[in-house]
Amino acid sequence: MDIRSFVWAVALFSILGAYFAIRSAIKAMQAARKVSFYSLRKQQNASAWRLLFLCLALIVFAFWLPNYGEPLIYVYYPPSLTPSLTPTITLTPTISLTPTITLTPTLTNTPSVTDTPTPTSTPFLPSAIEALFTGPVTPNPDAVFGAIQFSTNFDGVNAIAPQTTFQAPINKIYGVFAYNNTIPGVQWSALWWRDTGAGERKLVCYETQPWNGGTGGGGGYTECENPVGGWLAGDYEVQIFMGYDWKVIGRFTVFGELTTLTPEITPTP
Repeated sequence: MDIRSFVWAVALFSILGAYFAIRSAIKAMQAARKVSFYSLRKQQNASAWRLLFLCLALIVFAFWLPNYGEPLIYVYYPPSLTPSLTPTITLTPTISLTPTITLTPTLTNTPSVTDTPTPTSTPFLPSAIEALFTGPVTPNPDAVFGAIQFSTNFDGVNAIAPQTTFQAPINKIYGVFAYNNTIPGVQWSALWWRDTGAGERKLVCYETQPWNGGTGGGGGYTECENPVGGWLAGDYEVQIFMGYDWKVIGRFTVFGELTTLTPEITPTP
């Protein structure tokens, strides 16, 4: 392929790419209108705008390449005349080599079991929690939360002797975190989940209310006391949300079984 043919082929593919980009942008905008969640709708619109800019760039490139790109290519790769060769001698082969050994393909081992990765679910708010919202649900997109530290003691600012494993019996566990760029009054939620095995989990504690902290600092916390079913042995996960946006996840483990005290019967004379 010569330079001119290559240039026009690239320009044609650029126009074709622009066509598919504008189609994808239109579909993304239409899909964004049907999404009720603000963060997802914002992501769809941002994706649509990126596709529109890509389409515009491809159109400009397709116009520029044949008009200005091709002369620029000839500056670095000037065309040369190709002489027409006239053969004067025709060589006639006298010996035909016949292969004497044919290689037999070896067997390729095919694995009998293929590992399929387990999909990781994205944290989301149950509809029952959303029904309890009383504040606005549009947070500052720059709001950030620090890692959650778990402890059975909290001095109002810091978790005392934080740890990730606890031994039953337990009364209350605090999840303490730092935060920044938060807006007071925006609805925030904390969900406490316990892994029940076989990929299932159970919501044992929750809280949702308008954010009553400041715009930044430490001492943010969530707490769980006497969860549903008690502090059973197993893995626990705490999810923090601002509005509908998931911000941070923390995990800890409880060892030992829940002990239920049975009151003794005192005989009455």
